[in-house]
Amino acid sequence: MSYDTDTKDQTRASWIGMRSVRASCTLIVALFASGVLVVLGATLDLAIRSHIESSSFRLAEEVASRWSPVARQGLVPRPIPAGPPVGLIQVVDVHDRVVDSSRDASATVPLSRHRPPPDARFQPYRECPPDGRCVLLQAIRLTPAADAGVVYAGIPEPELLATHQLEYAIAAGIVAVTGIAAWAAWVLVGRALRPVEAIRARISQITVSDLSLRVPEPQGDDEISRLATTANHTLGRLEGAVEQLRRFASTTSHELRTPIAGMRTQLEEALLYPDDVAAEDALRGALSTVGRLEAIVDDLLLLARLRAADPLPASRIDLGELVAAEVSARPSPVPIKVDTPAGLQILGSRIQLIRVLDNLLANAWRHAESAVTVSVGPAGDGVAVTVADDGPGIPPDQRERVFDRFVRLDDGRRRDPGGSGLGLAISRDIAHAHRGTLTVEDSPRGARFVLWLPLIGGGPATAPRT
Repeated sequence: MSYDTDTKDQTRASWIGMRSVRASCTLIVALFASGVLVVLGATLDLAIRSHIESSSFRLAEEVASRWSPVARQGLVPRPIPAGPPVGLIQVVDVHDRVVDSSRDASATVPLSRHRPPPDARFQPYRECPPDGRCVLLQAIRLTPAADAGVVYAGIPEPELLATHQLEYAIAAGIVAVTGIAAWAAWVLVGRALRPVEAIRARISQITVSDLSLRVPEPQGDDEISRLATTANHTLGRLEGAVEQLRRFASTTSHELRTPIAGMRTQLEEALLYPDDVAAEDALRGALSTVGRLEAIVDDLLLLARLRAADPLPASRIDLGELVAAEVSARPSPVPIKVDTPAGLQILGSRIQLIRVLDNLLANAWRHAESAVTVSVGPAGDGVAVTVADDGPGIPPDQRERVFDRFVRLDDGRRRDPGGSGLGLAISRDIAHAHRGTLTVEDSPRGARFVLWLPLIGGGPATAPRT
């Protein structure tokens, strides 16, 4: 019940997170669209108003200009003929008395009391009486004289300018377009996130007990498809690592159970049959078993540190001098031929490399018939350490298997029954930690192990793990 509840909570939280991403993107699009549209709407409103106003003044100016010379000659008819859209025409004297007017214009009240100055005879005006609609006027002074009359031609302010209908229409358009943009963003983001939701749903079904599931990979080569591909590759590596750990745990349990069972048997026999079993022999046997268990545990801890710990600072090592020193420091049951020139320097951990050399030398001495050969020499952009013996050798189909944990061939078990089977596995991990390799190569006789490490400045040498 608890597991189901947790799963439902995680699903609900993921769905809320997905919706929040969708809602956030939609909100951003809506805000951006509304902001842009408001600016465009305000610009459009000003442009339309300016265009209508300038057109009205231009029409009024044309009419006023047509009647201005007629008024100067005193030939203006009564009433002044006029038609839409310029239906308001007046001729006003210097004392603001209406001399002549059109039918729609007042015969007594002038359209405006503003008089153009003598040096600027053409002037537009906006007159807004308190009880009526504003009028757009064009005033033309008949002459520059001080007592000159003025011709007024006017148009009642158009409906779009007199009311807010234009603003209401633009606002409605902004709301409509913003709504369409938000809806489109909601749909498109939802469609884009649909593969993400499918990936999330599949990942929620993957457990440690079953890593065989894979997330769906959408078609195309976009970021989501590459994410799904990378996730599947990661799941594949994780499945392989977990399976390797399971095999390792099973093998380790078996390897530890065997000496423990033997030690238990020895101790039980010593307790059940004290007269037939010497206590000292039983204790010595148990102590020997404990020693083997301790060696296995130490090797397992070293393997774990090699794979999990952070890299430690490395030092410059002359590999030829290191190999020569280790070979001379250990007594050998068979003759050793050594070829270790100096000057081949690497970057690494001296203690770890000594462990590799000890494992390779011990393995060679254990299987050699008459001699062991150790050589150091340049190989490509690195240096190779070769340890060869003249023993029975390793079959080609077993050359990779010998590096697996707890793997011991029949000849190795016969020659060293107490070994842990971890020496070569540890040696290869140390080589990989130094960005090198450890392999078994062809040899005319016996086994030939080759440790390759990058030289300083000759390859991607980095600090090893410990």
